[in-house]
Amino acid sequence: MPDGWFKTHCGRMDQGGCGLLVKVEAGRVVQVKGDPQARLSSGYVCPKGLNLPRRLDQPGRLTRPLRRRGSTLTPISWDDALDEISQRLGEIRDKHGARTVSFCQGMPKGLEHMSLIRLANTFGSPNVVGSQNVCHMPRELSGVHTCGFYPVVDYDQPSSAILVFGSNPTSTNEEGLISVQILRQLKAGARLIVIDPQRTPLAERAEVWLRLRPGSECALSLSLISTVIEEGLFDRDFTADFCHGFDELAERAARFSPEATAEVTWLEPAQVRRAARLYASTRPAALHWGNGVEHSVHNFDTCRALVCLMALTGNLDAPGGNIDAGQPPILSLRDFVRADLAPAKYKEMISFSAGLLPRFMVVPPPLWRRAILEGQPYPVRAAYVQTANPVLSYSDSRATVAALEALEFLVVSDLVMTPTAALADLVLPAATQFEFDDVGHYGLGHGFILARPKLVEPPGQCWPDLQIHNQLARRLGLGQDWFEDYHGLLENLLSPSGLSYAQFAEQGMLRAEPGFFKYRRKGFRTPSRKVELALSRGREWGFDPLPDFKGLPFANDPEYPLILNSAKVKTFLGSSDRGVASLRRLRPRPSVRVHPRTAAELGLREGDPVKIETRAGSVIQYVKVFDGIDPRVVVAEPGWWFPEREGDWRGANLNLLTQSQPLSKAFGTPNLRALPCRLGPVGKEEAEDGRPG
Repeated sequence: MPDGWFKTHCGRMDQGGCGLLVKVEAGRVVQVKGDPQARLSSGYVCPKGLNLPRRLDQPGRLTRPLRRRGSTLTPISWDDALDEISQRLGEIRDKHGARTVSFCQGMPKGLEHMSLIRLANTFGSPNVVGSQNVCHMPRELSGVHTCGFYPVVDYDQPSSAILVFGSNPTSTNEEGLISVQILRQLKAGARLIVIDPQRTPLAERAEVWLRLRPGSECALSLSLISTVIEEGLFDRDFTADFCHGFDELAERAARFSPEATAEVTWLEPAQVRRAARLYASTRPAALHWGNGVEHSVHNFDTCRALVCLMALTGNLDAPGGNIDAGQPPILSLRDFVRADLAPAKYKEMISFSAGLLPRFMVVPPPLWRRAILEGQPYPVRAAYVQTANPVLSYSDSRATVAALEALEFLVVSDLVMTPTAALADLVLPAATQFEFDDVGHYGLGHGFILARPKLVEPPGQCWPDLQIHNQLARRLGLGQDWFEDYHGLLENLLSPSGLSYAQFAEQGMLRAEPGFFKYRRKGFRTPSRKVELALSRGREWGFDPLPDFKGLPFANDPEYPLILNSAKVKTFLGSSDRGVASLRRLRPRPSVRVHPRTAAELGLREGDPVKIETRAGSVIQYVKVFDGIDPRVVVAEPGWWFPEREGDWRGANLNLLTQSQPLSKAFGTPNLRALPCRLGPVGKEEAEDGRPG
């Protein structure tokens, strides 16, 4: 590969898609900086992106396939690895059926996410497992069933007001919604409302900050609707012409006035009404919702209520509001993943018997574990895992480890020896960003895809996941649905555009043609052709047609008097990169935010190790005294493990504190936040060991 500066987009350290300028010297990436001409980010880049070069050469990088023999993993060739995987998966398929093989992954990081679904479909397994039950899909499918599309913020057009709910974009740039976009709108005069249990940088700038009680998101959403309807702030023409179920929603929401929900939300009714008036009467207004609204059993009701709020105020598919972003001229997701080969997939999935929301095509981890450990609704015997670390990222880590250990065959593709990879029968060394040609943001509903071209060779024998899929499929006898080389996947995806991958890489981005108010010509893509404030098929599916709030995720627990919340940080993406020294210097250990009053009552000081306990377990994190939360709330960091402690995942991992019951009916989501907890002292031996006794 030549030396010089090259343009690309970030993708493996975050999902924001920031434009990057990358310097290559002697076959190595030596510097990364923001691209000021990048449409999405305008030169912004976060600490993760700046440290991408150190991700490539981090200690412990896997460079050869490894096979387990007893307790030891020893190097083997790619030919031997692919032969063993194809043989073992083929044998399990032939003996027990393809559905007993599962394909697991984390959040979408690139095209390999969709390529793995293609591998599952061509193999014949309906079971793609992932964390989408707590990330993205509650918002997406709530939109699809309510208005026919996933409503994303339109930051290309001016907004007069922005309501940020459950998102902290100055720390985590989610799915193309990068902090500079919202900051640009604020600079132009947009008014700001922030709903968050902790004071974030945006909350400090907000005209209204609602510091709600964790777990009360659905109640607050219905209170906002109640105010908008009661005070006549809704768009009368839009609701009359393009909404189904207005009267029913009005009757339901009337039960949740700000006064009626104040005890649950901990919010002053006047402040809730002020926020509702500001959002509803300042048009166009955008609702910037984030992952924070998806981490409870109430996520479907919360997300449905928020889509209804967008609709009531006339901000759906309106410039500067929340829009149907469309898709560029590329292959449809259905065609790319070869959904035609799995017409009965939905009814064959592990999760079908649980009665989840229609069109949710990813198996929630708790139901996957149940199939492994209990054989319900049928046994799962093998798993192929990529771009994921389930031991850290799935709720109830102990049950996840038990499930992984119970499998007959486990394959993990990753960069380093994660706690999940350490349990595998075969470990495959994956290439990462800059080391292969990739496409970003495909299938995420934001109306664009991004080029991430190869800039350097991967180390040792690392392969892109796309290449692993393609070669494994050919070994499994599925070559008729695959290609000579993984680049065939890229060219196949781009074929409707008329661009080759090289031409696309030169262009950098493909966007859908903008369009607004499409419903005026076509209606909405719902059974009623209107926004379904009340789902016309809800009862048929076994769901309340209207959003409802049935109580907090957990009852008050005198033995665990505090409420545990969690928040992502700017330094890491999920559980990744704890072994990257330059990032660990920025954040060497996990902190738990504790209000000064609470810290004083418990005798805690800044930097003290403290034991965080729930009824599920305990972990150790370090006190950060912070007055931007309610004294009854503590905010800890997820995703922590320690490669330097022989891969210790027990010391600080928040999913030792979560459980997998109860689950939401719509998405199989457990409660990851608003957990009753207490803080306790850490003994000397525990502090030295780094984990609770």
